[in-house]
Amino acid sequence: MPLHIRILLGLVLGAVAGVTTNLLTHGGPYTERFVKLVTEPIGKIWLSCLIMTVIPLIVSSLALGVAGLGDLRKLGRMGAVTLACFLSLTALATVLGLAAMNYVRPGDDLDPDVKTRLLETYRSEAEGAMGLSGTAFSMDLLIKIVPRNPIKAAAEGDMLAIIFFTLVLGAALAALPGERAGPLLALLESLGQATVAIIHGVMFFGPLGVFCLIYSVTARFGFDLLLNLLKYVLTVVGSLAFMQVVGYALIVRFVAGRNPWEFLRKIRLVMITAFSTSSSSATLPTTMQVAQEELGLPREVAGFVLPLGATLNMNGTALYEGATVLFLAQVFGLPLSFGEQLVVVLMSVVTAIGVAGIPGGSLPLLMMVLGMVGVPMEGIAIILGIDRILDMCRTVLNVTGDLVTAAIVNRVEGRLGGGPGESSSSSTPLAPKA
Repeated sequence: MPLHIRILLGLVLGAVAGVTTNLLTHGGPYTERFVKLVTEPIGKIWLSCLIMTVIPLIVSSLALGVAGLGDLRKLGRMGAVTLACFLSLTALATVLGLAAMNYVRPGDDLDPDVKTRLLETYRSEAEGAMGLSGTAFSMDLLIKIVPRNPIKAAAEGDMLAIIFFTLVLGAALAALPGERAGPLLALLESLGQATVAIIHGVMFFGPLGVFCLIYSVTARFGFDLLLNLLKYVLTVVGSLAFMQVVGYALIVRFVAGRNPWEFLRKIRLVMITAFSTSSSSATLPTTMQVAQEELGLPREVAGFVLPLGATLNMNGTALYEGATVLFLAQVFGLPLSFGEQLVVVLMSVVTAIGVAGIPGGSLPLLMMVLGMVGVPMEGIAIILGIDRILDMCRTVLNVTGDLVTAAIVNRVEGRLGGGPGESSSSSTPLAPKA
């Protein structure tokens, strides 16, 4: 049975068992004792196994992603336009996800008493998890971003400092000659592969972990959480659809200079493949073929932008992460200030680069963002079981964003008078990820 089906079954069985327990015992002392001694410890151990992969995953994936761009001074105009499009589209998607959650507020309908009990139950896990609760953009934050001691920052879970150091490390490796950078790049590659193997092993026990986590929550707090979960799913899918049909259409029309409906019609095979496989890498051959044969993009543009986009351009993932963080904050009754939401935007954009191309690869990074703004990471159990359908939808947005970027780059290269292949040899595309 596929992993996502087993995790979904774990969610359903855990929710049914938990709600039934709550109805029969009304969350009494025996239920609380069973949860504290049995299901909650198992769920927390599973979560801790995921959390322990965050730092090696960030260091390896992010450093390799930046180093894979090649010497940034030699990236050229095509590379600069491509990266600008990736960052802009990812930030736009994240802001859209947060705006939708701020407007619909699917987590607000939960009984205030349930929210209070939820926060009291999980407050200890939220406090200082990754240390940026209450953070807003300020000079103090900017100073804190630059670590005096990267090892100390890693030990203390200071994620902003770790990310900054990793970006600088990747840029430095990109500037070094191959023979000097090679040994460290090989080490980072091995670290990344080992981390992925750990995540594979942890996700094998995902059904049990999800069952125990969702049972612990529903046995204590009843059925209301599940209704809020349905509203969350509809809000996220609606946001992804809006970005796909309206946001990309406007960008294609006014920035890429193409007919948006004709554009979407021609890439329908790519969208279907992305939805069915939930993988940017599995979709890449189809994306390359459609870009050249249906959209008429030059081979040099498609060959540079699309493999790079399959690694770095995760618009749908960033939207999902931002929306999920805000939803769980609403569920726990933790209002996020404007500054904290800006931190969520920034972290969603940056961590989207480091997403591992495996089922559950985004979970450690999503929990990192939750911990940074003081939202209990145990809340991830609420959305794990339905993550697969959201993964299918956000992959469509990811690969469409790659094609939109390729169309923009092609137009800019033509308008500025440079040949499409001017910068295509200045960087080696990275191996694509899901």
